[in-house]
Amino acid sequence: MDETLIAVKGLNRSFTSGNSERVVVLRDVDCEIRSGARIALVGPSGSGKTTLLHILGGLDRPTSGMVYWPGLGAFEQLRPRMIGVVFQSPSLFPALTAAQNVALPLILAGEAGGAEAEAASLLDALGLGDLADKLPEELSGGQAQRVAMARALAIGPRLILADEPTGQLDSVTAQLFFDTVLEVLEGANTALVVATHDNAIAQRMDTCWVMDHGHVNSPFPQ
Repeated sequence: MDETLIAVKGLNRSFTSGNSERVVVLRDVDCEIRSGARIALVGPSGSGKTTLLHILGGLDRPTSGMVYWPGLGAFEQLRPRMIGVVFQSPSLFPALTAAQNVALPLILAGEAGGAEAEAASLLDALGLGDLADKLPEELSGGQAQRVAMARALAIGPRLILADEPTGQLDSVTAQLFFDTVLEVLEGANTALVVATHDNAIAQRMDTCWVMDHGHVNSPFPQ
């Protein structure tokens, strides 16, 4: 069923810099994410992509404007059950193996019984099975990002927000990995929003949102 997962109205986000100047990051953003959407979020560094993803995922709050999650339920239930997040910066728990990191959302959601098997299966499906017993410190940046994507996928969320998930991969590896991610999501009706500087990845999505100085230009189909 095609339903609205998130609706954003008149969203603004500003911060106070170290010298007490007001820095506006997002300006009058209106957007909507529907189930099964495939959205590329593009724009130069500093245009507000990461901040927008964090607000969509309930990790940050707007300075003004509103964010609604009509298709995802109560705010307290957004993560990890409804929304999976892949951060641009390293986000794996250093004391846990790759497999344990992937299993963690399932454990937090009360599904510990099948967490280990599900994590192993997903890592294998994504071509990461040989990393299962590795600690984050033993992984390259690109490997860690791929494991982080596996963790976001593990619980089968309604929405995945991914911030430069292939940013540390060469173009061939990025395309092959993204192929697999889309295969895993096929038929799940899970929405995917990817912030990326990779035009090849952006062109794989159905819709492109272009960010410029905090504005989201009118979303348009590819």
